Amino acid sequence: MTDTHVTSGSGLAGVPLALTPLNRKDVVSDAEVRWCPGCGDYAVLATFQGVLPELGIARENTVIVSGIGCSSRFPYYVDTYGVHSIHGRAPAVATGLAMTRPDLAVFVVTGDGDALSIGGNHLIHALRRNLNITILLFNNRIYGLTKGQFSPTSEQGKVTKSSPMGTLAVPFNPLSLAIGAEATFVARAIDSDRAGLSEVLTAAAKHRGASFVEIYQNCPIFNDGAYEAVKGKAAGDSIIRLVHGEPVTFAGGTRGVLRDGSTGELIIVDVEEVGLDSLLVHDAHREDPSLAFALSRLTDAGELRRAPIGIFRDVERPAYDDLARQQIETAGRPEDPDAALQALLRGAETWTVL
Repeated sequence: MTDTHVTSGSGLAGVPLALTPLNRKDVVSDAEVRWCPGCGDYAVLATFQGVLPELGIARENTVIVSGIGCSSRFPYYVDTYGVHSIHGRAPAVATGLAMTRPDLAVFVVTGDGDALSIGGNHLIHALRRNLNITILLFNNRIYGLTKGQFSPTSEQGKVTKSSPMGTLAVPFNPLSLAIGAEATFVARAIDSDRAGLSEVLTAAAKHRGASFVEIYQNCPIFNDGAYEAVKGKAAGDSIIRLVHGEPVTFAGGTRGVLRDGSTGELIIVDVEEVGLDSLLVHDAHREDPSLAFALSRLTDAGELRRAPIGIFRDVERPAYDDLARQQIETAGRPEDPDAALQALLRGAETWTVL
């Protein structure tokens, strides 16, 4: 049951609240969770199931759309509406829902293979249009469901079942791709960092427009340890946590990021040598995406020795679906819809064949 109020977050405006407060048990389905033991998807699922009740939105006004892959089982395990769609087409299905149902909170759950290979075109245009949807991309840098082939994010030289001599292509950087597509909210989180992931998921859901969250997710069967540098004992030296309005530092504050005044290039420096005041201050709300893009390029695409984590970009721009509804309202509804449709089909030039 729901009331008529809406949530305070602009991204969820128009979505009814649950009549009574929800807890995690309310959003956990009775389906058996079937992932490999130790899979990072378990941690992401648990965090999402904890965040959803905190958003306060009604379960019947929440939809999770997925494509194909291990992560795409997600809709079965959350007690909301869900659509397990086809390979790469989850953003297209979500587009239809967002356009026609402003009372829904629409989430897309996808993987690096699903979203960045066959689904690449759908992904970039959903982001470019700034549809009011939240896209969660689970990135394990491998095809897991089909048993260990290289994916669009696998590092160059990766030996897999489909690349026995090593991959040849330079991998996609999902954040660079999203920022290049002008997504208005772009962030990265790690499956095992529950606090950081919760913060990012909450902010993404409350953002009005296209929210894109890359989640580093471990595949213990086919690509175990892919993120060891940012999850293991050395994580403190390799994770660059981005906090809006604060200097960009890492390694316990001993290292930082400086922006070269002449070239605009981001440089890793020792804080003691340059001073804290010289460091780049993170501005997630900067309209120009160049800084967010430069930060995304600090990610080491090879052995992943270093990676920024947090919200890269969070800017305001009208959502495509809101603009479309306004346009339809402005155009108005014809008095005779059937006649209007016939006129459209016939067009300006028609012939009658005798």
